[in-house]
Amino acid sequence: MNEAKAELTRSWLVKAKRDLLSAQELAGAEVPLLDTAAYHCQQAAEKALKGYLLFHDVRFEKTHDIEVLILQAAEEDSSLGVCIEAARILTPLAVEFRYPGDYVEPDADEYREAFDASLKVFQLVLLKLPVIVHP
Repeated sequence: MNEAKAELTRSWLVKAKRDLLSAQELAGAEVPLLDTAAYHCQQAAEKALKGYLLFHDVRFEKTHDIEVLILQAAEEDSSLGVCIEAARILTPLAVEFRYPGDYVEPDADEYREAFDASLKVFQLVLLKLPVIVHP
């Protein structure tokens, strides 16, 4: 295995894991920051999928659309298609709570759904990649 590619894949997965940890910390804070926590859930799934695609030499566009990334990953391994429901949950979180406007704070159940979806994507990606690239 190309060590440079393994290291770059690992760096995407480390960032994904840190986004998951950030989401947990923000949601569990004395004053929960669920909007930012939800955003980190989306980011974790996005980065995990991009790491998977990089490992498999699949070019990907700059996108926050989890469905696009899952469909690309599923071309390499169809079992990743089980995460398509996660895309419905996570994709809007890239911008929904990130910018001012019709600001809505997610409730605890919405955050938990986002975290669970993100964790599912992250864990499945890890399952499909060799341990050498795991964070």
